[in-house]
Amino acid sequence: MKAQLGEKSEQVQFVYITVDPERDTVERIGTHLENFDPTFVGLTGDTADLEPVWKAYGVYAAKVESGSAAGYLVDHTARVYAIDINGNLRLTYPFETGSDAIAADVQYLVDEEMLTESEGS
Repeated sequence: MKAQLGEKSEQVQFVYITVDPERDTVERIGTHLENFDPTFVGLTGDTADLEPVWKAYGVYAAKVESGSAAGYLVDHTARVYAIDINGNLRLTYPFETGSDAIAADVQYLVDEEMLTESEGS
């Protein structure tokens, strides 16, 4: 999606927030994001620190014992969230939403923010 945004991607910060802080250490998220996109920011920490973030954006996460070698799985919300520069939830997308649709909306939000900034000058 960043490629679809072109230069506007410089106005967007992509953030990956764990729903499994027990396993997703800083190192593990760092490695994952290096392989995915090293410009993304990863957020992990104690469950108590993450729960307010999950709650603010309606994220569901629950441990489910699996009986597998993994020990447990995490059922969780599978959505992409577009949050504006002020922390307001603007849009949310189901996991299967195509990157073209998301990129078009993000471009609109970036343009809207740039217009608002220029009007305030």
